[in-house]
Amino acid sequence: MTTELRRLRTLRNYIAGEFRDAADGRTIEVVNPATGQAYATSPLSGQEDVDAAMAAAAAAFPAWRDTTPAERQRVLLKIADAFEERAEELIAAESENTGKPIELTRSEEIPPMVDQIRFFAGAARMLEGRSAGEYMEGMTSIIRREPVGVCAQVAPWNYPMMMAVWKFAPALAAGNTVVLKPSDTTPASTVLIAEIIGAIVPKGVFNVICGDRDTGRAMVEHKTPAMASITGSVRAGMQVAESASKDVKRVHLELGGKAPVVVFEDADIAKAVEDIAVAGYFNAGQDCTAATRVLVHESIHDDFVTALAKAAAETKTGQPDDADVLYGPLNNANQLKQVSGFIDRLPAHAKVEAGGHRVGEQGYFYAPTVVSGLKQDDEIIQNEVFGPVITVQSFTDEAQALEYANGVEYALASSVWTKDHARAMRMSKNLDFGCVWINTHIPLVAEMPHGGFKKSGYGKDLSAYGFEDYTRIKHVMTSIEG
Repeated sequence: MTTELRRLRTLRNYIAGEFRDAADGRTIEVVNPATGQAYATSPLSGQEDVDAAMAAAAAAFPAWRDTTPAERQRVLLKIADAFEERAEELIAAESENTGKPIELTRSEEIPPMVDQIRFFAGAARMLEGRSAGEYMEGMTSIIRREPVGVCAQVAPWNYPMMMAVWKFAPALAAGNTVVLKPSDTTPASTVLIAEIIGAIVPKGVFNVICGDRDTGRAMVEHKTPAMASITGSVRAGMQVAESASKDVKRVHLELGGKAPVVVFEDADIAKAVEDIAVAGYFNAGQDCTAATRVLVHESIHDDFVTALAKAAAETKTGQPDDADVLYGPLNNANQLKQVSGFIDRLPAHAKVEAGGHRVGEQGYFYAPTVVSGLKQDDEIIQNEVFGPVITVQSFTDEAQALEYANGVEYALASSVWTKDHARAMRMSKNLDFGCVWINTHIPLVAEMPHGGFKKSGYGKDLSAYGFEDYTRIKHVMTSIEG
């Protein structure tokens, strides 16, 4: 081990209530995307580590399952309070993980995360069956709603903290135990979360193992989990579904997106441009609901593009401690290469109206970009860029707008911008996406479900629907005739 490597912070797995290195001692470097430099090492967990984490979760499950909803609520409320108390540590870890602006992480991530944990704390006390009655003479039927068991959960690198919350909070509230794996590029905040939660829950209820895609595959293929949940790419989701099918595991998939943003001629153009720029560039566009595929009525197309290009030019990216930036770097070198590749491969009919280039030589920053002149079958329209790139197409009428909007393989989120209420209702009915926003884009609340259709996956995060995904239904019938 080199002197430089010894100076790096050491992250460790959290299994059965204690921090551990990988059993075979393997590690990987963790890079701060704002600098491009390694700042920590993380375990590269193998089968032995996965076995240990699953055994710990399985051993803890019976006692955790049998806690009362009120007990689980109290635990989750303590976790939420602890997140608030240690918010600055979480922000620092997340910013180093991702390069995100510190001020925006403080204002836009910590409050909803805490609120979401508290929502699921309340949901824990709503875990009930729906029916008790006699549907056959002499017999009473009861419906029990129970936890599924051990949950193998894989979180992404775009929102490491928040996606961890979306996974562990409903699972623990329902009485399940958890083995959670963060992305190999963003483990730091999840390891800190393990420290916070580990001081509150019984050992084995919440476990974190770090590693790469092989680690995640070993988790999903393991015999112990009853459920596998992943937020990630379509390719990763398909692999998880295939692996889980061998044991007929329950699967929860939140995958990619290609959100259409449909702007009609009667929309408030100034507001639409301002809000779409924020919703498209926030978090460097690394959000599967990001407003990055804009469809504009032909009568206002040119004016809209001009205004959006101006908004892009006024949008700032930079270091996490700069309070004026909207977003930080792309997460890793591969992501920078992917985003750059989309721009490099643009067809001749496309026009880069703003941006279209890397910013600086240090870190993985990319300029806020607008591309116009695109056709429906262009690569950049059909595939998820996952970067600060907004595309603009024109449409002639409502029917063509719907055709273009629905004409991709993703179906997670969408938005409609119009003052015509009837048209907004028609569009919301016919848009084939799990969420439709009207005259806004990207707000989320804990009470409402998040999840898509088609290649965007299945299952819901947040809300009572997301909570129910972590439960199973049992019918109990008993004779009442002596």
